[in-house]
Amino acid sequence: MTRNDAPTMNPLVLQRADPCVLRHGDEYFFTASHPEYDRIILRRAAHLDDLQSAEEVTIWRRHEDGPQSHLIWAPEIHRIDDAWYIYYAAAPNEEATVDVPGTDDTFNHRMFVLENTAADPFEGEWIERGQIDTGWESFALDATSVVHHGQQYLVWSQQHFDVKGHSNLYIARMHNPWTLATEAVELSRPEYDWEIRGFWVNEGPAVLVRNGKIHLTYSASATGIDYAMGVLTADADADLLDPSSWTKSRSPVFVSDPAAERYGPGHNSFTTTADGEVVLVYHARTYTRIEGNPLYDPNRHACAQVLPFDTDGTPIWGTPLPATRPAPTSTRVLDPSGDFA
Repeated sequence: MTRNDAPTMNPLVLQRADPCVLRHGDEYFFTASHPEYDRIILRRAAHLDDLQSAEEVTIWRRHEDGPQSHLIWAPEIHRIDDAWYIYYAAAPNEEATVDVPGTDDTFNHRMFVLENTAADPFEGEWIERGQIDTGWESFALDATSVVHHGQQYLVWSQQHFDVKGHSNLYIARMHNPWTLATEAVELSRPEYDWEIRGFWVNEGPAVLVRNGKIHLTYSASATGIDYAMGVLTADADADLLDPSSWTKSRSPVFVSDPAAERYGPGHNSFTTTADGEVVLVYHARTYTRIEGNPLYDPNRHACAQVLPFDTDGTPIWGTPLPATRPAPTSTRVLDPSGDFA
């Protein structure tokens, strides 16, 4: 490896979208959307490059019926107050979105929480803590968490019927990891041209605290070639529940790169190397021609690359790196135990 444990293999994990990587102790813990949308999985490895070959363990499966019975999306793993938490979205059915920008027709997801108090997330019992009550019932997903200055905050994506489009970004302070302590505050809604291509969405938030700033990344537009990442920035000592604390970039910061054969980069998370370098983790496709419903094309792959900073501490987002690991083009779901060759 060229750096201590920086990623050199891309894709990092094949056919796993919405990737979340958490470094805890000397290990990396990985979860993501499984292409069959019926389970929550975990992997662990000492090095990022080893996550592809790491054993994949199913720690939870969808219910047979009810609000957690379909389309299990975008799990995230977090360590909060000596316990493990996984935030995820689930729906009661698979009713599809009408492909008309700005409509109110969408899926029926809500956000839920699992808790495990064991020291090792592969041991103990994952307990359902139920749905997160955000104050109103509508399409909600992509919850992420950050503990800052001793307070836990939740950031998520949700539809508001008074706002054109499918989802906006909200933040609230938490009473505990599954209960809001404050009302939801809107931080961003789809408004710029690059955010409303195909779908009007702001989704997939991720939080990076670095160099006295808080960077809140998110993804926008439909999940094809137009999918891209934007960022809101606040001072680390600012009131995070005050929308005026945040500055939103008018342009995307991470976009498709045909030269690298990386399309629709987004729904990212952040982790670090053992040396403290920031690693940007995201998913992307290697082709643009998708047959059938894009939702059921499994080839959004988890990718990763070191995120550099300029001399004043601002991220240099750059562009997706090209492949160093072969990726499938077939819509067959691969056996998670083996590399694609």
